[in-house]
Amino acid sequence: MTPTDPTAQSAEELAPPPGCPAHQGGDVPHGGDHVSPFAVSLNGPRFHSEPHRLYEEMRREHGAVAPIVLEGGIPAWLVLGYRELHQVTGDPVLFSRDSELWDQWDRVPGDWPLAPLIGRKQPSILYTTGERHRERAAMISDALESVDPFALRQHAERFADELIDGFCGEGSVDVISRYAMPFPVRVLAKLYGYPDEMGPGLAAAAIDLADGGDRAQAAQAHLAEATAALMADREAGSGPRDVAAQLVGNTYGFTEEEILHDLIVLVIAGHTLTADWIGNSLRLMLTDDRFGASLAGGRNSVSEAMNEVLWEDTPAQNGVGRWASRDTELGNRQIRAGDMVCLGLAAANKDPRIRPDGSSLTGGNNAFFSFGHGEHRCPFAAQEIAETIARTAIEVLLDRLPDIDLAVPAEELTRRPSPWARGMTALPLTFAPTPALGAGRG
Repeated sequence: MTPTDPTAQSAEELAPPPGCPAHQGGDVPHGGDHVSPFAVSLNGPRFHSEPHRLYEEMRREHGAVAPIVLEGGIPAWLVLGYRELHQVTGDPVLFSRDSELWDQWDRVPGDWPLAPLIGRKQPSILYTTGERHRERAAMISDALESVDPFALRQHAERFADELIDGFCGEGSVDVISRYAMPFPVRVLAKLYGYPDEMGPGLAAAAIDLADGGDRAQAAQAHLAEATAALMADREAGSGPRDVAAQLVGNTYGFTEEEILHDLIVLVIAGHTLTADWIGNSLRLMLTDDRFGASLAGGRNSVSEAMNEVLWEDTPAQNGVGRWASRDTELGNRQIRAGDMVCLGLAAANKDPRIRPDGSSLTGGNNAFFSFGHGEHRCPFAAQEIAETIARTAIEVLLDRLPDIDLAVPAEELTRRPSPWARGMTALPLTFAPTPALGAGRG
């Protein structure tokens, strides 16, 4: 084995059975000095079409920690086990967010599509460590906690009604493109301080950046330009006391560039994952008989369905970026200093060691990894904002269009091709046309 090969076992120990589907259909490099011939490509189509079955196969073949390759044939690890993921996210010293530790930077091209997600010397909170990270997390939490929950709900209901007014008389709609995707960013733009008219462009950029595709770098530039304009306005004392104003006025000593990148992180995570939470929850309620009451006005069932999605169909499928600060062992694997460890959030949520009966409803259990864990978890205030936006979107839609139904068979529904965020490409619905509420709604 070479020092950069992330596989600790021999080829004989890891050799898959003939025709193993986990090793079909992906662009997996074979041999060479850097990548295990048995690693699974994170760009393989099965990460999009049937990830849970793929995770089961990877778990059987590799255990709780599996060798993978990222775009460009770059090696990494994917943590599939719940306990192992808890260990990684709970030890920010051993498994650091400092990307400078990575031993593969000399192989990363300048136009790497994943560069906006797995960056070097990025000044956002995602790559801050130690006490400075704790101070930065407190700064962001303070800004988000300033959001009035009643105003948040009011903004969300208004934007939901406006979007539904645009299609409620048509009798059919793709609820993803015309509702779930444009909705969260409109609410967040209001909270953070972006002008309403910037919502569509911010939404498109957030999705492109979160998916890590060819448009990711252009999306990053668009978000940076929009956010710089917002910050300049707030630094001049213009506008309300929104989240941007709170950050600019209470910087904890962080630079303007650092605050700008933190706002971009809030937009990307807050919009994309919340939009997918809405879409995935609606899909579940429309395809699973256990949630039929949700479509008949059962508000409690909406919350139950949303919680179930965070276990079974989490929008945050995989997370990037922990780097081993020294040689260690994880899940019976030898992890070398400088190795990248990716977080298999969806796989860990389904780990049979902690959920032996995976078919049972999870109820109010919220021990999922969908919001992360440890110092770098999603701030609690951000979780509350996301839940309010998603729940409001679903409840208002069901109030306005109580007879929605799928316009296509469930098996024809498809997902966006991203190994990181899991969301619907489209969710076509039919319903009885109803009149728009218009500006005169109560």
